[in-house]
Amino acid sequence: MTFRTRTFLSVFVAASLALVVSTLLVERSLASHMSADIERGLLTQARLAAALLANLETLPDPDAEADRLGQLGHARVTLIAADGRVIGDSEVARADLPSVENHATREEVARARASGEGTASRRSQTTDVGTLYAAVRVARGPVAFVRIAVPLTAVDNRLAAVRQLAVVGLVAGLVAALVLTWMASAFLNRRIRLVAETARRYRGGDFSEPARDYGADEIGMVAGALDSTARELGVRLSDMARERTHMDAILTGMVEGVVLLNASGRLVLTNPAAREMLRLPDIADGLHYLEVVRQPDISGQLASALGGGLPATAEIHLDRDRRQTFAAHVVPVARERGGGAVLVLHDITDLRRADQVRRDFVANVSHELRTPLTAIRGYIEALADEPPADEAQHFLGIISRHTLRMERLVRDLLRLARLDAGQETLERADCHPAAIVNAVAHDMQDQIDARQQRVESGIDAGLTVSGDPAKLHDVLRNLLENASNYSPEGGVIDVSASRTDSWVDIVVADHGPGIPEPDLSRIFERFYRVDRSRSRDPGGTGLGLSIVRHLVELLGGRVSAANRPGGGAVFTVRLPAGRSAA
Repeated sequence: MTFRTRTFLSVFVAASLALVVSTLLVERSLASHMSADIERGLLTQARLAAALLANLETLPDPDAEADRLGQLGHARVTLIAADGRVIGDSEVARADLPSVENHATREEVARARASGEGTASRRSQTTDVGTLYAAVRVARGPVAFVRIAVPLTAVDNRLAAVRQLAVVGLVAGLVAALVLTWMASAFLNRRIRLVAETARRYRGGDFSEPARDYGADEIGMVAGALDSTARELGVRLSDMARERTHMDAILTGMVEGVVLLNASGRLVLTNPAAREMLRLPDIADGLHYLEVVRQPDISGQLASALGGGLPATAEIHLDRDRRQTFAAHVVPVARERGGGAVLVLHDITDLRRADQVRRDFVANVSHELRTPLTAIRGYIEALADEPPADEAQHFLGIISRHTLRMERLVRDLLRLARLDAGQETLERADCHPAAIVNAVAHDMQDQIDARQQRVESGIDAGLTVSGDPAKLHDVLRNLLENASNYSPEGGVIDVSASRTDSWVDIVVADHGPGIPEPDLSRIFERFYRVDRSRSRDPGGTGLGLSIVRHLVELLGGRVSAANRPGGGAVFTVRLPAGRSAA
């Protein structure tokens, strides 16, 4: 069945039902109004007759009066005495009146006796015809009630005429509805065919013809909106195809390997570099990553990302002889975008080789520098034992000071080289920060006294952290030396500690110039020095805070720097709490 046929039938059936229902309602309404009008007319005639009879003091011949009233009103008139006897009837002969049944119990008479007037509809026992009765009580005189009746056949004839007119109107309405519906369906079908033709052309990719005028009604608005949407989609499809070509060119030219998985873990996209690194087949789309990825670390990262996690970047080896090193970075795709994960493989073999060369160079240079520096210092100490001239003594002091600084620099470089290479041993045990702070302060007593400073420690003696006592000693030594170097003479260095859940925060604060805000994020970098125009140069190596950061991270914690509101720098070391911590 075509759309036009369905439209025609649905509209025609709806219109027909509406016409039929409206015709029935009109016919019933007219019939009801007509019956009411006839009933009111009978009551009016009965009231007039009752008023006429009430003005008569005597009525010698009631039956003749009933005949006269019946001729005037063209209806049957019955005069009834107070006891219910029929004393006159326009349809009954005078001789038959005694045989007429008493009307006191008639419905309309009983209502008239009770309320003054009444109506009823029933088959007459006298005429054996369905009749409508209206009775009115007479105020005075020999007649108690006057009743007027008309046969229902007259009412039915009037109603039949009304029904006939309603049927004629219904048929005419149905014919008009048929014609109008057919014309409307033809017009609608032509417009729908126009929209369908345009849609088929768009589906075939032909957007060359301009949009047509679909009209200003709702269908035209919908068709125009669909036409605009289709054209916009066509433009976007062209843009997407162009962008896909560009993306394919970019992925093909990338040296990094890229793998895209959908939410179910199947490969959606791979570039040549990824296929070469992971030894994937040329056509790998649709395969599950467990079928083609043989590296367990990468599989674990992909599984974590597909589960909604954010795995950390891992360094992996895809070859057996471990000659090549790759950085595998996996990120999940948001669920509102379909879910899945993206794997990026970056070959960092050259970077790691260069980093190893740098570490070896630093270690070798440090070792090479350490031997002559030791010899120089030894000879300086030997010369210092002799009482040379004042000027020579001054020069020896300068040489000794700079030799000490170079030794510290070499020592710190060797320490960082060991930390970078993972060669720093860790002997984990519960440490008492209070005792270590006291030991560090005792070691630095000469430096602190020379600057008339003091260390105030408010650490609970029972507080412990999980770490290496020697490493924690080095951390606090560097932080206290830094605080002493940047605190003014006579200043106070505050050391405190507090526990929060399973962590212990050790805080070292000074009253120096503080750290400029732009330098806070870089204070732990190697050889980084705060702008000398805003802080004095204490002659350090620039490696102490970097060593602190490496040691704290080795102990499983983290370190941060901030400024005090009243001036000065604050360094916070957060470490895991010990088992015996209070």
